[in-house]
Amino acid sequence: MDFYYEMTDDNEEEQYPQNTPVNGKYYEWQLSVGHQWLKIENDHVIETHYCHPGAKGISINTSHGVVFIDFDTLQANNPGIKVQRLSFLPRGQTEDIGWYFRDDQLWCEYGTQGSNTLSSSVSSRDVEQQFTTNPQGTFRFTVGHTPYLIDFSTMTQRNLITGLQRRLRRRPKLSSNTGAVSLTSALPTTSSSQTGVVGYRWEFMGVGEQWTEYQAHICSFDSAAIERQYQLNKQGTLNFKINRYSYTLDFSGMYQVNNKFGTRRSVRRTPIYGVQHNISSGPQAQWQFLDMDGSWKDYSKGICSTSSQEIEFQYKLNPSGTMTFSTRNFSYELSFSAMTQRNLRTGTTRTVRRLNQ
Repeated sequence: MDFYYEMTDDNEEEQYPQNTPVNGKYYEWQLSVGHQWLKIENDHVIETHYCHPGAKGISINTSHGVVFIDFDTLQANNPGIKVQRLSFLPRGQTEDIGWYFRDDQLWCEYGTQGSNTLSSSVSSRDVEQQFTTNPQGTFRFTVGHTPYLIDFSTMTQRNLITGLQRRLRRRPKLSSNTGAVSLTSALPTTSSSQTGVVGYRWEFMGVGEQWTEYQAHICSFDSAAIERQYQLNKQGTLNFKINRYSYTLDFSGMYQVNNKFGTRRSVRRTPIYGVQHNISSGPQAQWQFLDMDGSWKDYSKGICSTSSQEIEFQYKLNPSGTMTFSTRNFSYELSFSAMTQRNLRTGTTRTVRRLNQ
């Protein structure tokens, strides 16, 4: 299914004045196929992911196949397809930009304290001002008595005493009009007026910079339980266990800490949008996969991050799309058009079926 519609040719740059928001947003993501720039519908999904410094990129399903957008280079991995993010800001306003460095454990914003470092003497605003002045230049600053050099051309930070280099990322801050939705499925075609928040998903940045949902079968708290604790005290903390380790989740800082080793990981809270008036009404279809022993197994929260009800909801939004989910050790992609699930690490494919109740 085609998820975008035609916007303008390359030579029609003045269709949108620079100070005019698009659909209430001040950004717009587009793909170029051939000689046309095409708007990506529901691009708030991309924007929400892009605003987090830990996100490498995102895959979206289009009529031209799956397109992966690399957030560092703002390029698509598909030959002949280009990507761009336009900004439509009111006159006199600038975008709120965050600058982040990768320390030993997580991405940290300049001006805040890292997982094992002192806070730097400069803020994101300071770095952005230098970058705007000279995007290919360098910028020197200190942390305590240690001098550092930022190289904008290579997007790296170097300790001038030890020579240690760290990666940098420049990302916009998530604004209130971004309209974030769940990132576990392909871009839906349902308009925002048909949807509402049906819950929140809590995730931590796991191995390989992959977002991993808190699930009851591997953690003492799942997303729903964490959300209840969050509502009780949004500035508080929550203690939980994963296997033999104990952790503390800091709601105000949005990170988790391993209480034994002190390792920090970023945490995010993502609203899940859905059609509230009919998501649970009437009989629900049952979704199953063909296991290696030849038997059909139900999708349930006890064995994976999704359930038949959630799969059915995503299927009704886009019967030709895909969605992703995870188990304890693997991530999978479920294709509604092919009726298969694919292990994203091993490539193993299994048959899927939908049973009407």
